[in-house]
Amino acid sequence: MTPYVLGIYESRYFWTHLAFSDLRSKWRRSFLGVAWSIVQPLGLTILLAVVFGKMFHQNIVEFAPYILSGMITWDFFVATLTGGSLSFVQADAYIKQYRHPLAIYTLRTTLTNLMVWMMASLSLIGWVLVVKPQSFGWCWLAAPLVFPLAAFMAWPLATGLAYIGARFRDLPHALTLVLQAMYFVSPIYFEAQMFRNGGLGALLDYNPIYHLLEIVRAPLLRGEWPTAANFAMCVAAAAFFSALAVVIGRSAERKVIFYL
Repeated sequence: MTPYVLGIYESRYFWTHLAFSDLRSKWRRSFLGVAWSIVQPLGLTILLAVVFGKMFHQNIVEFAPYILSGMITWDFFVATLTGGSLSFVQADAYIKQYRHPLAIYTLRTTLTNLMVWMMASLSLIGWVLVVKPQSFGWCWLAAPLVFPLAAFMAWPLATGLAYIGARFRDLPHALTLVLQAMYFVSPIYFEAQMFRNGGLGALLDYNPIYHLLEIVRAPLLRGEWPTAANFAMCVAAAAFFSALAVVIGRSAERKVIFYL
C-alpha cells in the first residue's frame, strides 16, 4: 500500500488541477458564479423551513439552520458517491494514457464537492450567528473537523463504487435508490428526537451520517461539544470504508482498463 499512497502524493498536482478545473467549469459563464453554492441551498432551505415548520409546529427561523446543515452535508455525499461511481468512466482518456493510481480520480471528485460544501457552509455559519448568537463559543472549534472526517468517509466509499461502476454501468441508477432510502432513515430534515420517539433510535446510533451531522449541529445549533461517540463512529466508518476499498481495489485495479 505504501507505493500506492506515495503514487497518490506524487500526482497531487495533477488531481488538484483536475479538481479546480471541475470547480471552474461548474459555474462557467454563470452570472452569480460561485455564489450559487450559497444562494441555492439557502433558497431551498427557506422553502422547506416554511413547509416543515408549519407541519411540525417549529419556529421557522430556528428550524432553518437544522435543515440547512442537513441539506448541504447530504448534498456532499450524494454528489461524491454518484459522481464517484462514474469517476473511472469519465476519466477513461487519462486512465488509458497514464498509469496513475486510480484512486486519484475519485479523490478529484471528493475534493471538488468538498470545496462546494465548504462554501455552502458559509451560509449556515452566517444564519446561525444571526439567529442563534448565544451558541457561539469554543465548541465551534469542533465543527470544522466534519470536513476531513466526511472526506475520509466518502472518498474510499466512492472509490469502491467506481471500481464496481466501471464494470456495471447500471450502478449509478441503483445507487440513487439506495441513497433515497438512506435519506429517509437519516435525520437530514427530520429531528433526531422523532426517530427516538418512534422507537427507531438504532437508525441514529448506528448511522454514521447522524454522528457526522452531530459534529456540526451540536456546536453550531446547541452550543455543545460533540460527543466522543460521534467522532468514534465517524472514524470507524472511515476505517471500514477504507478497508473495503482496498479489498476491492486489489482485485479490480488492473481490470478496470478492460472495462472502459
